[in-house]
Amino acid sequence: MTRPALVGDIGGTNARFALVTPGAFDLHDIQTLACADYANLDDAVNAYLDGINAERPSEACLAFACPVHDDEIKMTNNPWRFSKNAMKQSLGLDNFKVINDFTAMALGLPHIPDEDLVNLGNGHSEPGRARLVIGPGTGLGLAGLAPSQRFWIPLSAEGGHASFAPVDDFEIRLLQWFRDRYGRVSIERVLCGQGLLDIYTAMCEFEGHECNLSTPACVSEAARKEQDTVAHQAVLRFCKILGDATGDAALTLGARGGVYLCGGILPRILDILRISDFRKAFADKGRMSPYNADIATWVVTAKWTGLLGAAEALHNEEVT
Repeated sequence: MTRPALVGDIGGTNARFALVTPGAFDLHDIQTLACADYANLDDAVNAYLDGINAERPSEACLAFACPVHDDEIKMTNNPWRFSKNAMKQSLGLDNFKVINDFTAMALGLPHIPDEDLVNLGNGHSEPGRARLVIGPGTGLGLAGLAPSQRFWIPLSAEGGHASFAPVDDFEIRLLQWFRDRYGRVSIERVLCGQGLLDIYTAMCEFEGHECNLSTPACVSEAARKEQDTVAHQAVLRFCKILGDATGDAALTLGARGGVYLCGGILPRILDILRISDFRKAFADKGRMSPYNADIATWVVTAKWTGLLGAAEALHNEEVT
């Protein structure tokens, strides 16, 4: 009997693990562990396997929210670091693949049902064309997906660390506010959980409004319930800036196959995203506005897209 393989999706805050039959996508024993509760990756993996009383897997594919091209992996938004080769030996694996978390998101897309996609706007998806995956969470992930004759080929990228480009007077002022506090301002610095809180804080300072909210979750919750006018405006601006950045990335990739918005933040603010200027900003690209306006955009609400992508990567010959 084939032993189940281990798949994982590890971000700055949470580590999600599951077991899967190699070559299949029947995820089971799914658990989410808080990264802060474990000193390193192997502690978390062993805690997961011990907790479900599982036979030790001989192969695994784990996705991480950081660059993964070197043997030494250093997480961007949590303190974990490890050697791929040493970790393979430590966990007793015959086959160990390490991929970027948004590479996993991209690879998971073909395996999620249509009911887990929420359409935004009136664009279209062209079959057999490149797709873009992007989404804010602890950071800002971005990846592409290109078709081939046998497999989808993931295009790993770190586009979230490109420079933030303001497009109006308010955003120029916002850029200066961020620069005064952080130095260089990347897109991720603005479009992430902390970035949402920072936009709210900056707006409070600009308007002389008392800052009553201290976490990103509080900002999004107050905005959804219309309990704080500045919070609502901050979330609307967050969505608009996301539209700008996503539109730029779609142009760069040529994402005629559609744009898929992932991450932990957007499903929680979906109602505001729908009424925001996201699509207007996405398409507002001067001479190329008709090009972008024709591209479909969806919010992915499936919970385990990254785990499905890790299962796909395990035996996808295009993923090394």
